[in-house]
Amino acid sequence: MLKLLNLTEDEHDQFIEGHPHGDLLQLTDWARSKQLTGWYSRRFAVGNEVDETLGAALLLFKKVPKLNHTLCYISRGFVCDYKDPLLVEFMLNEALKIAGDEKAYAIKIDPDLPLETHRDTIGFLESIGFRHRGLKDGMSKDNIQPRQTMVAPIDKDDKELLQSFERNNRTKVRNAIRRGTKVYRAERGDLQTFVRLMKETGQRDGFLTRDITYFESLYDNLHENGHMELFLVKLMPAEVAASLEADLDKVGKDLEKAMKKKDGSKKENQIKDLNNRMEKLQKQQQEIEEIKKEHPEGVILSGALLAQSGHKAYYLYGASSDQYREYLPNHHMQYEMMKYARDNGAKTYDFGGVSVSPPEDSPHFGLWQFKKVWGTEVSEKIGEFDYVLHRPLYTLAEVGVPMFQKGKVKLNQTLKALKERR
Repeated sequence: MLKLLNLTEDEHDQFIEGHPHGDLLQLTDWARSKQLTGWYSRRFAVGNEVDETLGAALLLFKKVPKLNHTLCYISRGFVCDYKDPLLVEFMLNEALKIAGDEKAYAIKIDPDLPLETHRDTIGFLESIGFRHRGLKDGMSKDNIQPRQTMVAPIDKDDKELLQSFERNNRTKVRNAIRRGTKVYRAERGDLQTFVRLMKETGQRDGFLTRDITYFESLYDNLHENGHMELFLVKLMPAEVAASLEADLDKVGKDLEKAMKKKDGSKKENQIKDLNNRMEKLQKQQQEIEEIKKEHPEGVILSGALLAQSGHKAYYLYGASSDQYREYLPNHHMQYEMMKYARDNGAKTYDFGGVSVSPPEDSPHFGLWQFKKVWGTEVSEKIGEFDYVLHRPLYTLAEVGVPMFQKGKVKLNQTLKALKERR
């Protein structure tokens, strides 16, 4: 017999973190972080006759402007065994009661279920009243959360982890480590630096960035319970200088050996390559001396927010400077964050949404290229579902408003084009 359970916040979070379909977005910490943007939450849990928890859900609600209605969003929920139809239907009925109390026009869910093993769940959810929004591309703006993400298994030692990367990426990680960057866990006060890097990244890559209050809310609500860390990467000029000195010494010795070889094209080519290498190192040496003068304590090159829920780690936000990109700070940072997450119990590392195998002229091609080289696999989920409670409002919100917004964008583009022609 199924029944409702009254779980504490800690008990709810423990269940979410221990369940294979649990997710960061179902934690009470996450719900508190969403209050800044106007969301509030309710939750419930379902158990059996011996009070064993079988399912839980955290429901987020947001008011519709100027109306007495809300949207109910159960992000990455319900968290339960979807192979148990009675349990899922019980949870839906409870969600419907709560959504009714909050005057929701619809309930949205996007459970963390792999399409490969849960394709039949799509039909089941449709049979109990849900509307499937389709198997959208991972970068589609039609879904709230990406349906396709890149996930790397990280429950392995350092050597195995590095070996799991694509060959060229392994080389980049090794080079990044020896070039003199330092990856470290930062403090709340360093969010200002991270936001500055985010703005720089947004200007370079053409996307809008969030205000610092958003990142402070995330950090304040998730950090204390071990669900979030801020990482920064600093270029250490003194360490770089020492590394360059060692490289120059080695190239010098190799050049001496090459000069002693018998004459021939092979000798000439080797000497030419070594001279080119030495010239490049000397140029880098001059550059690092300038950096030492300007930034004697080092300079921050990149940063990221890493989140974790149970056995799952998430690369949420990343940012990097336009300067000194040849030191590959992001490669060093990703490797260190993967190791940190693993050492704190994570078995997987989610790089976030991607468009899978896009063409080279796609705006998402670069993102796909970066995320696929870390020993990752595509995690394809079953998608987003809507349970409609107020059809006129749902149609207005899901069809009318997006059409209006697209029309507005198109009008602005047309006006801009006409203005440029004058």
